[in-house]
Amino acid sequence: MTMTLVLATGSQTRQTLLRNAGVSFEICPARINEENLRQALMAEGASAADIAVALAEKKAGKIATRFPEDVVLGCDQVLECGSTLLSKPETMDEAKDQLCILRGRTHRLLSAAVIHHAGRPVWRHVSTVRLTMRRFSDDYLDGYLRRNRDWILQSVGGYRIEEEGLRLFSSIEGDYFTVLGLPLLEILAYLGQRGVIEA
Repeated sequence: MTMTLVLATGSQTRQTLLRNAGVSFEICPARINEENLRQALMAEGASAADIAVALAEKKAGKIATRFPEDVVLGCDQVLECGSTLLSKPETMDEAKDQLCILRGRTHRLLSAAVIHHAGRPVWRHVSTVRLTMRRFSDDYLDGYLRRNRDWILQSVGGYRIEEEGLRLFSSIEGDYFTVLGLPLLEILAYLGQRGVIEA
């Protein structure tokens, strides 16, 4: 029996990564209240990794009920700086505040992926990257926000390393795909083992 991969996210970046890897899939974005779940988990003392997995699993599980015979992939990303967890900024002022928090510091970006099949989670993975921002000037920050305002609010931390956001950093330790929000190599290996894609 051939299984279809269903992607439970509307993220264009994740779709592009899978498409570029030659993976066929359907798109069915999950609508969940991420902030409420995140806040509840933080109140319980959950780790950043646990929060990322829980969000990814919630997305996959919601869509899996509609595709019981297929493989559903849910993803989420959490940014942790010290004891602070950051979400996507809601305003340009919040984006600026986030970048000021991160400037000159090292933070962790955790990308979680959960696969559901036949009504239950069958695979989970979390990848972590350490990123250090340089001490850029206030003038550069203001110009950066102005030049990239079309997408700033779509990215936790207010950056995309595949675009000008790369200039904010002095070092990045870890997997490129994890920074983009998808532990792609691990996902491809699992899909190949399951026969969802040719291995």
